[in-house]
Amino acid sequence: MEFNNIYNGLISGKEKLALVGLGYVGMPIAVEFAKHINVIGFDINKQRVEEYRNGIDSTNEVGEAIKNTTVDFTYDPARLSEARFIVVAVPTPVKDDNSPDLRPVEGASRTVGQNIKPGTIVVFESTVYPGVTEDICVPIIEKESGLKCGVDWKIGYSPERINPGDRVHTLTNIRKVVSGMDEESAREIQKVYDIVIKAGTFPVSNIKTAEAVKVVENSQRDINIAFMNEIAMICDRLGIDTNEVLDGMNTKWNALGFKPGLVGGHCIGVDPYYLTNAAEKLGYHSQIILNGRKVNDSMGGFVADAAIKEMIEAGMAPKKATVVILGVTFKENCPDTRNSKVVDIINRLKEFDIQPIVTDGWADPEVAKEEYGVDLVDFDKLPKADCIIVAVGHNEYRSMSMGKIKEMFKADIPDEEKVLVDVKSLYRMDELKASGMRFWRL
Repeated sequence: MEFNNIYNGLISGKEKLALVGLGYVGMPIAVEFAKHINVIGFDINKQRVEEYRNGIDSTNEVGEAIKNTTVDFTYDPARLSEARFIVVAVPTPVKDDNSPDLRPVEGASRTVGQNIKPGTIVVFESTVYPGVTEDICVPIIEKESGLKCGVDWKIGYSPERINPGDRVHTLTNIRKVVSGMDEESAREIQKVYDIVIKAGTFPVSNIKTAEAVKVVENSQRDINIAFMNEIAMICDRLGIDTNEVLDGMNTKWNALGFKPGLVGGHCIGVDPYYLTNAAEKLGYHSQIILNGRKVNDSMGGFVADAAIKEMIEAGMAPKKATVVILGVTFKENCPDTRNSKVVDIINRLKEFDIQPIVTDGWADPEVAKEEYGVDLVDFDKLPKADCIIVAVGHNEYRSMSMGKIKEMFKADIPDEEKVLVDVKSLYRMDELKASGMRFWRL
């Protein structure tokens, strides 16, 4: 079976590439490849497919480009049989017990297996622990297709590095790790990705190594942020400003520049569990990674407790206070609410019978309601507040003046009783002090 002619077939227009999964990762890949070759974009979500067909990008990852793309969007899995290069980019969440939830990637493997044709290369981009691609996905595809991996079709892995909401570090200018089951497939996979990755590709020797790269790089970030969060909690007890401490530390050449914060989303807050799960199966129990996760998962409660403390010290009864939260997405300038830790703030407040009012113009109200039971309120319809928690660093909140923020509070309470919680440290210390308001920042 010939596999070394796929790249040439794609470039000449004789062959097609297919994307399985058109979310925050898959859709930008499909759109970028479609600038150069023929692309089929498949997703089981019919509503999402229809939106893309109508030029609507609910992920906000490609914006207006969705209206002009040549991607052939479909929810018909049979169309995958037209492709000789298939990229799988479906989500890989964790279950309630933080163990890997492989159902999406297993389902995608079944779909690929039922529609693959001989001579195809399949590349998984979904984040998994080392071994999943070859030990779980390959047998499913073989079973469904009746085709032998390595003989009738080949497998590879190239971990996604999409950073939702980031307009600087985009798909084309982030170096891409690539791998294949053998030298032939690895070489062909690298050539195909080189079509769109301007920053270049980085081949590694085998699929397990490529799988490990992804979970390790995000675990590293998680641990570094956990350290900063511990520092924030210590500084809070010491009565000193965390940001001033970090600004001083960052004057040294080897400082890493990490900051404290809520660690959610579909990567940093999830991938470490994939790594530790794989390690535990081999008899090794994480000493650092899981403790970092424990710290980061506690930060929503820490912020909520700080807000309650500030309200009490301001002389108000928290149960009777009007608490407004700005932002519910997992990061700034992005509509993605997956694994948002702002929800932990909300739930902690509710434990004290505080019913916060939440707004976020970036988030989909239906998704927020379905996922978390949160009813989003339009910014213009927010009630006047006793306490405002700025939880997400959207540009709209970052650019607000102290005067604008003050207008959001009840007019009949003195400035020193207005509580502002600045989770992302969006506002300058001199401005906060000059406002006369009671403030707290992480």
